[in-house]
Amino acid sequence: MNLVIDQGNTSSKIALFGDEADPLDIFTTTDLSAAYLENMVDHHHPEACILSSVAPFDPSVSAYLKQQIPHFYLLDSTTPIPIGNAYHTPETLGADRIAAAAGAWFLKPGKPILIVDMGTAITYDFIRDDGTFMGGNITPGLNLRLKALHEFTGRLPEVKASESFELFGTDTESAIRAGVMQGILYEIQGYLMDYRTAYPDLFAFLTGGDLFYFAGKLKNGIFVNKNLVLIGLNRILNHNVRH
Repeated sequence: MNLVIDQGNTSSKIALFGDEADPLDIFTTTDLSAAYLENMVDHHHPEACILSSVAPFDPSVSAYLKQQIPHFYLLDSTTPIPIGNAYHTPETLGADRIAAAAGAWFLKPGKPILIVDMGTAITYDFIRDDGTFMGGNITPGLNLRLKALHEFTGRLPEVKASESFELFGTDTESAIRAGVMQGILYEIQGYLMDYRTAYPDLFAFLTGGDLFYFAGKLKNGIFVNKNLVLIGLNRILNHNVRH
C-alpha cells in the first residue's frame, strides 16, 4: 500500500494506491496534520509514502510520516523522477507540474503530450515523445481572473463561476462570466490547435479542480483525468522505492 499526499494552495488530496494505476481511495482536507493522518496510517499500514506540496506545510507532518512509514519521500528538485527534465530552473518548478508530467507519461508513453492543469493557476506543460519534460506556461486560473476583475476595478462585481455560461454577456455579471470563461475555453482550444499543428500525434490531458467547468465544452479530443497528479506522484514514489 502506498500513501500519496498532494498539498495544494487551498486543500490537500490524500490517496491510497495498491498495484493498479488508479487510486483505491481519495480523501480531501483543508487541514493537513499528523493527527489527521494518524488513523489512516494505523489502519492501512502503508509501506511507502510521498508528500508533495506547492504551499508551506507543517514540518511535524513530514516528521511523523518519516517516523511511521518505512519508505518516505518529500518531493523536491533533487528527487529522482522517471522522466527527463529539461526545465532550466528545476528548483523553481512546481511539484504538481512535474508530478502531472510523470503521470501523463506513465499513462501514455511514446507520444508528445500536452497537459492542461486547471487549478489556482492554469498550467500548460509539454512532454516530448522521448519522455522529456520541456516546460510550459503559467497563467491565472478561473477564480483568480474573476476575483481580479472585482478587486482591481472600482465597480465591477465579484462573479461566481458556473458550468453553464453564455457566449457573450447581456448584463455586467454575464459579461464578466462569459468574458472570463469563454476566454479560458478559447485559450485552451488555441493551445490545442497550435500544438497539434506542430505535433500531429499529440495526446492532451485535462486535469485540475476546475476541469469540470470546461471538459464538456472541449471537442478537440482532450482526455480528462482528474487524478493525474496523484497518479504521477505514485509513479515517482514507486520509481524511488524500486531504485
